[in-house]
Amino acid sequence: MTAELVRGQNHPLPQTRLEIRVSAGKPIVAGATLADEQGRILGAEWIAHPAAPQLPGIEVSKQAAADHRLAVDLDALPENSHRVIVLLALPTGVGGPVTFGAFAAPSVAVTGLDGTEIASFTVTGLDAESAVVALELYRRQGAWKVRAVGQGYAGGLAAMLQDQGLADAAQLAARINDAVAQGMARSVAQPPPRSGPEGRVRTATAGGSTSSDPAPGADTGGQPSNGGPVPPPSSGGPVDYRHPGRRTAAPPAPAPTAPPAQPGQPAPPVAGDATGWTMDERLYNQVWGMFEDLARTTAAYRSAVDFADSRMEQELDRVLSDPRTRVGPAADAARAEARDKHTSLVEQARAVLDRDLAQLAAEAEVVEPALPPAYARWDSPVWHGYEVPMEIPMALRLGDLHLPERTDLRIPMLVRLPLERGLWIDSGRGGSPEAALVDSGELRRMALDTAVALAARLLAVYPVDEFSLHVIDPAGSDAAALQPLSDSGALRQPPAAGAQGVTATLAALTQRVDLVQMAIRSGATDALPPDLDLAQQLLIVNDFPHGFDDRAVTQLRYLADEGPSVGVHLMMVADREDARAYGPVLDPLWRALLRITPVPDDHLADPWVGHAWTYEPALVPAGSEVLRRVLAQVAQARQAYGR
Repeated sequence: MTAELVRGQNHPLPQTRLEIRVSAGKPIVAGATLADEQGRILGAEWIAHPAAPQLPGIEVSKQAAADHRLAVDLDALPENSHRVIVLLALPTGVGGPVTFGAFAAPSVAVTGLDGTEIASFTVTGLDAESAVVALELYRRQGAWKVRAVGQGYAGGLAAMLQDQGLADAAQLAARINDAVAQGMARSVAQPPPRSGPEGRVRTATAGGSTSSDPAPGADTGGQPSNGGPVPPPSSGGPVDYRHPGRRTAAPPAPAPTAPPAQPGQPAPPVAGDATGWTMDERLYNQVWGMFEDLARTTAAYRSAVDFADSRMEQELDRVLSDPRTRVGPAADAARAEARDKHTSLVEQARAVLDRDLAQLAAEAEVVEPALPPAYARWDSPVWHGYEVPMEIPMALRLGDLHLPERTDLRIPMLVRLPLERGLWIDSGRGGSPEAALVDSGELRRMALDTAVALAARLLAVYPVDEFSLHVIDPAGSDAAALQPLSDSGALRQPPAAGAQGVTATLAALTQRVDLVQMAIRSGATDALPPDLDLAQQLLIVNDFPHGFDDRAVTQLRYLADEGPSVGVHLMMVADREDARAYGPVLDPLWRALLRITPVPDDHLADPWVGHAWTYEPALVPAGSEVLRRVLAQVAQARQAYGR
């Protein structure tokens, strides 16, 4: 699995022969320096750059380009080199952008020789900088690691080299720029564009091959989504012989609908501003892009604050370590200077964070009203025009996520359909401060309300007869909370109660899982019983573990593990602490389900940087009748189709 780094984060390197791949979107210069344990360069001969592209163990590109591959053999480095520092810079005097803030953030990836990514880093937050230290590979106790640096320099390549201890930094920077300019001058100019099929433009490259670039205003899809080759264009005549149903290329990018941004200002946000074949797919990709952006910009801010704290501690320790400077005016001045530096660094980091958060908030304000019912909140106007769908949507909204840096910026939590794992709605207090303020009985009611809202949403977004619902309520004590499902006819059978009802329901669903699995394995799906319901099944289990014996617990574990692959999904409504009475036998069941809560709780972590995200359930607003109206429409559609 690729490690996606943020500033200051490191990751071990499992091998010593590597490639460093740089992607920038615009021509940039890539180089590398060898440094000692303190990060100092011992001379210009320790730098690999376009004018001198090879060093022992390192080889870089000779020209400026949008994509680079740097070859690194850590075993072949000189013995006194302990760091490999990867440098990126913008070439001067060639008519390109002069700052990194003028185009998309460059990304750097460390890969094996087979192309398998080990770690990647997107250098975000750059503005007026024209040179940046992207990564460093460093040796620590005999092992090599990679660290994301992202240190930018507004003074360009010369300022960056000078900061690394090179005396003649300006002369070397000029030599590198001359080499880059000469290399670009030797390139064969592209001929005028010639229109090709599908609104694309075919141009000749210096090597004599052809490449396909998007024509102005045309949609473009980039590389194929399945990794296969892009289908060849038609011969240029009026007939296109390609099969219309065999599209292997990536989906087209959406055409811009917003007015162009003013110079120096970010582009205004647009709903659906992501790749995808349909608007729903574009919105899905855009929402998760917002989630990743919020995760990474917050991680960068926290990393910067940690760096500022560490730097201030080091400077204060340096003052206190020497008895001669521990007290007196000089010590007070040193402490004040350290604190001022800390405040300045934190304020700069916060300013960058606030800028990014403001842009994300503006995007959220545009995206939220455009979401379809499966992605929208219950208070969205889209539910007033709800119609029973004819196709299964891509995903479902389980709730909202936010971070403490800006609690009003909510990102929809979308999960793909059909569900890949069941849900455990925790009716206990857990460690949530909000749950501690709620009565235990009220918390149980809220948990069941959350289950009903999610079940109603699933029923609403699936086509008629593509989704079935079952409820187990052993004590039969929560009929009022389940009434919206019963009254609308969405729940075709009353909630199963008592030991007999629990046994019958679990036996029927486990038998369905067994039959479908055997039919799939043997390739005999046509032999399934004609009365077997092949629709997606959701089982809501209320008030677990009361009223469940060991056999029932075993069946629930089986449904949690094997059910999702054949369309049987589990939704437990239970207090995790009460479930501990069964001991470790329930641990596999707990791990197989995604825990969500009826009140805000910061128990979810993302796979990139491990933030603790606060989850809020997608509940129906108090006093709203939207859920009952939607379920009534579902019931009417079922009656119309004779279901």
